Amino acid sequence: HRSWMKNQGIPHDEFDGRPVIGICNTWSELTPCNAHFRELAEYVKKGVHEAGGLPLEFPVMSLGESNLRPTAMLFRNLASMDVEESIRGNPMDGVILLVGCDKTTPALLMGAASCNLPALAVSGGPMLNGRFRGKNIGSGTGVWQMSEEVRAGTMTQEEFTEAESCMNRSRGHCMTMGTASTMASMVESLGMGLPHNAAIPAVDARRQVLAHLAGRRIVDMVREDLTMDKILTRQAFENAIRTNAAIGGSTNAVVHLIALAKRIGVELSLEDWELGSNVPCLVNLQPSGEYLMEDFYYAGGLPAVLKQLG
Repeated sequence: HRSWMKNQGIPHDEFDGRPVIGICNTWSELTPCNAHFRELAEYVKKGVHEAGGLPLEFPVMSLGESNLRPTAMLFRNLASMDVEESIRGNPMDGVILLVGCDKTTPALLMGAASCNLPALAVSGGPMLNGRFRGKNIGSGTGVWQMSEEVRAGTMTQEEFTEAESCMNRSRGHCMTMGTASTMASMVESLGMGLPHNAAIPAVDARRQVLAHLAGRRIVDMVREDLTMDKILTRQAFENAIRTNAAIGGSTNAVVHLIALAKRIGVELSLEDWELGSNVPCLVNLQPSGEYLMEDFYYAGGLPAVLKQLG
């Protein structure tokens, strides 16, 4: 095994029993939300090296809701199997999950949970706010609204094309509180990601710092034997349910959290979502509200919401 691995230029002294950290990468140019993950992975590797680990990156199926038809949801479980068998079949002590577009987050968490090793998720981050003629426009949300305006004759095709470019003006996933931002928030509220995982814009240098720090932290988690079952407790899922209510999160979180709970052996059902019924919506974000994820970060991000809930 050492001999084969050395053909990548790894020095012999790195095979000294230090933690081997897999970097599970959903990079794909067919998944525009995740197209910057090659760069993000390099920051994770820096952190792993600094903490005394050996980072090894590997690819898994990438699920992009923007292009994959008829829906990426049909492939979530297939992707989770890809993740699970990649982790189970290869010699790694811990794993960083690079997640972004909607279904990559639950798929990677589910696959890793079935292996129950130390794991951290690092989201790719939301795009910068869309702006068109002085108004905020949200990815996804704005497309549907404006395409109806084109059909109604109140917006020209040329205006629509211009708005497209104004809407998706940086790398990252949807900057509305859609499924991508919701699941990035669930990662943070469950304790499966570092603070501010949900809201740092993809192009903000602090997103790279987050990836760097996650690389450091996962090595320590391996040494602490901090496996996923010690983090994903019943209480953690209850916190996530309340958080989803507070952020006005996607209803897809219901499907994904229940599936994740089943993977880790925690009892969670549809009835448990009653826990969020008395929690007020604290975050005013599109599609149901006014602002976007960039604004959410400047306002304190998810840590501010969790503090308010506390």
